[in-house]
Amino acid sequence: MTINDILSSIEAGKMTARQAVEAALKKADETSEYAALLSLTSERALNRADEIDAKLEKGEDAGRLAGVPFVAKDNFLAFGAPTTAASKMLENFKAPLQATAVEKLEQAGAICIGKANLDAFAHGGSTENSAFGPTSNAHDKTRVAGGSSGGSAVATALDVVPFTLGSDTGGSIRQPASFNGVIGVKPTYGTVSRYGVVAMASSTDTVGCFAKSVDDAELVMEIMSGRDDKDMTTLGDVMDSAKAVKPVKKIGVISDFMNGDVDNEVLKITEAYVEKMKAAGYEVEPVSMPIIKHSLAMYYIIVPAEVSSNLARYDGVRYGHRAEGIKTLAELYGKSRDEGFVTENKRRIMIGSYVLSSGYFDAYYMKAQKARTKLIDKYKQLFESYDLLVSPTAPTPAFKLGATGDDPVQMYLADAMVVGPSLAGLPAISVPAGDTPDGLPVGVQLIGWRETDRSLFAVARKVEEVANDN
Repeated sequence: MTINDILSSIEAGKMTARQAVEAALKKADETSEYAALLSLTSERALNRADEIDAKLEKGEDAGRLAGVPFVAKDNFLAFGAPTTAASKMLENFKAPLQATAVEKLEQAGAICIGKANLDAFAHGGSTENSAFGPTSNAHDKTRVAGGSSGGSAVATALDVVPFTLGSDTGGSIRQPASFNGVIGVKPTYGTVSRYGVVAMASSTDTVGCFAKSVDDAELVMEIMSGRDDKDMTTLGDVMDSAKAVKPVKKIGVISDFMNGDVDNEVLKITEAYVEKMKAAGYEVEPVSMPIIKHSLAMYYIIVPAEVSSNLARYDGVRYGHRAEGIKTLAELYGKSRDEGFVTENKRRIMIGSYVLSSGYFDAYYMKAQKARTKLIDKYKQLFESYDLLVSPTAPTPAFKLGATGDDPVQMYLADAMVVGPSLAGLPAISVPAGDTPDGLPVGVQLIGWRETDRSLFAVARKVEEVANDN
């Protein structure tokens, strides 16, 4: 069911908020074999549903999302269940507050029913790095869900709830959206407050959502967006519905991602989507962006550097996992972090510490930041001629569980198409474009210049309408 389906049913008296929540909890239980959710907030969710039903019965305004259940990725602080970030480090952490995004949705009447699985601390592209086991793909249980927001994508694809929350640092919403055949939104950096979300890399972390319709995704982003005094990077009216949508006429297809490095079926589906864009009246042509091939190298220097800094707070002293039988402070730090972090966390901490260390800072970190500036300049140059850019979201459909377990570099290559917009702070949406002959979904990525998020929704909606008419 879509958000509008639930709202219409509640308004018509065919369903109560409690019944909507009960249905979502039942569906979560029925699909538990996919391991999309780490915990349910059943008691709190049902209590909130009763409060909303009482408001509606009195004729009071219960909000734009009154009675609509949703799921939050488990790196969002939320009441009713632990916030673990899918790690042993935070296995029993009870949130003292809620993330601003969750608060805004609940103020609008939405009801959080559970927390979704992810790669621990959002480090990964398959949800196999979760300390509590991997999530299975919604279309093929032998394949990965994608990551790091794999649990959120699968919960959406399985219709547990009409929308879920995710975080996107370098593709963590868009890639699993592609793998599971749903819409995944990474907004302009700063559109939604990151307050109350476990930090990964502060210069690229963004809060977005998954949904099964463009309208649902746009509504959720509109409600979550806006300035927040608790996050000084937040912007004002990016998703303001009263703000005029910049018209899109000319679209560029990034030719550097339409080559032999991309799965043949992904290329075919992307090319078919481009034809639908042309049928929708857009002028579409290939564009070259040679620097984009270096974006992955930039990302895996800059982001681990920020990861190493952000994870330094987890030391076994203030909060989080604390190792037992320790004799010295150094041993406490070392053993607590060794037990609390998964292998990928440790790998990124080590890379980040290395590129920030004396003698290597200029050679790696500063060089990557200078290259990042050139990447942003190239995007800016292209957006002087084009209103929107297009590429596949991922080079392949969902791969088999365990296929890249011993080869982290191969896993990183799955992010090749999504890290560029993250480094540049650009809005990007992955939209379902079709399925392979094996029934595996493939997504296409729409990229806009900063604060043109609503234009991306407009294009996605128009292409969706043209495809449905045909």
